[in-house]
Amino acid sequence: MRISDFADVRPILKGWSGDRKYRVTRPDGSLCLLRTASADQYERKKAEYEWMERVASLGVPICRPLEFGRCGEGVYTLFSWVEGEDAEPVIPRLSETEASAYGRTAGEYLRRIHTLPAPADQEDWKARMGRKMDRKIEMYHGCPEKIDGGEAMIAYLQEHRSLLAGRPQCFQHGDYHVGNLMLENGRLVVIDFNRFDFGDPWEEFNRIVWCAQASPVFASAMVDGYFGGEPPRLFWKLLALYIASNTLSSLPWAVPFGQAEIDTMRNQARDVLSWYDRMTRVVPRWYRHTGDKT
Repeated sequence: MRISDFADVRPILKGWSGDRKYRVTRPDGSLCLLRTASADQYERKKAEYEWMERVASLGVPICRPLEFGRCGEGVYTLFSWVEGEDAEPVIPRLSETEASAYGRTAGEYLRRIHTLPAPADQEDWKARMGRKMDRKIEMYHGCPEKIDGGEAMIAYLQEHRSLLAGRPQCFQHGDYHVGNLMLENGRLVVIDFNRFDFGDPWEEFNRIVWCAQASPVFASAMVDGYFGGEPPRLFWKLLALYIASNTLSSLPWAVPFGQAEIDTMRNQARDVLSWYDRMTRVVPRWYRHTGDKT
């Protein structure tokens, strides 16, 4: 495959991925998304392609994988083009009824994705996640920027890490939130699987902070849609742990990108600590039960 094989090629500059992305037009006139990466990413990109095929087979609307192979730039993946709008700016403008319906759908999609089991050779979750939390705490302590309430988050992690024992593991999208959803003719479509991973299915909700900031109703319905009703108490305890862990590392991550990103993550940390009353409550303030599945 060569870029010159396409009738029209337009670079896509938005997003945080290291992939090069293009909107391309094939000779037959159809639009596609082309992503290219360096040759050393071959195995990772091949696995991403294969897992996305499995997700598509579950009936989850995604940007469908069409082709994968080597190219002059390294490796390429060709996907179907999603002709729609980014969900992130649209969801906050919707009525509560509409936002709730889309949130429930997002939760139901995620539940389907999590039916794909992780490979059998995965490391024990408590050991793996515990090591990840320790690394994030270390990153936070070594960062010149601090969160007002960061120590409360660390205390919560230390007091509740025993909850990680015995957790199941599955395939994870890796970055599941409103910023990686699109609306195409009124239908929700899941995009950007390039951070796919394996782990506790409930850890996948650590990105729900983006959803809750955009629309608490959407976020609440996403949780209810996933569980088919109100979730168990254990879910909330683990969610607080996963969100606290993620929030601690957000400032060290933001520092290289400059003050704007630092401010974004600091504001998000402020929201998280407000939702959880500085880690003294289990169910976040944004959650409101939206009804059981009928």
